[in-house]
Amino acid sequence: MKKIYTILFSLFLVTSYGQITINYDNQTEDISGQSYNMVAPSYQAFDVPFRINNESGSTKQWRITRYRVSVPAGWSDFLCWGHATDEFGGTCFSSTQMNGNPWTSPASTFVMFDVNDGEYAKLKVTIDADDWVSGSAHYRYYIVEGTENIDSVDLMIQFTANVTQKEPVSVSIVPNPATDFIQISMNGIESASFKMVDALGSTVIKETIYSNKKINTSDYKSGLYFMVFDIPGQKSITRKVIIKH
Repeated sequence: MKKIYTILFSLFLVTSYGQITINYDNQTEDISGQSYNMVAPSYQAFDVPFRINNESGSTKQWRITRYRVSVPAGWSDFLCWGHATDEFGGTCFSSTQMNGNPWTSPASTFVMFDVNDGEYAKLKVTIDADDWVSGSAHYRYYIVEGTENIDSVDLMIQFTANVTQKEPVSVSIVPNPATDFIQISMNGIESASFKMVDALGSTVIKETIYSNKKINTSDYKSGLYFMVFDIPGQKSITRKVIIKH
């Protein structure tokens, strides 16, 4: 009789955890309950996308818990969580918002969404390693139903610091807030790819900038803009600018 109970208990565990499969990006291998190992791209924040597949036979509402098992000092991370059909990638949470360890996405109507049987949710993790800190990082992401962790995937990252990195690049933008113009000045690099994006994500300028540039803002709508500078071999630099008329 004891053997029968043991077999039934084992089948129950398999059935419970068999309701979810987890894939890295568009790969087909199921890594639920396992680890995804990678080497970090050099000196830039990078995304790690996962698909959480509902194979339970019913509609589910899940939350995500992020647990920093072991992470070098100076590293930061954030994530976006949403339905597969969400064109905006779901709801994103900054490293400031994810200030607990472990941290769990809110149980609110704004964040929660239905995942029908045969559909999947998207988890996009963004990791920003410290340029000067080599090491190994270990993150764990739990799939939460109600108050229960029903599955998980671990993310293991190896990173080698940029020991030969040149003097850091600095960017200044004045005046800010701006009315008629902004003056951009860069130090530590001769040129960089540059784009200016409005609050809706539309690119209003995209070009190469050489050390200094003056931009006429008198024709732009009042509001918040993001200035993104892509620096070869280094992390992108983003600055916020407010235009007021």
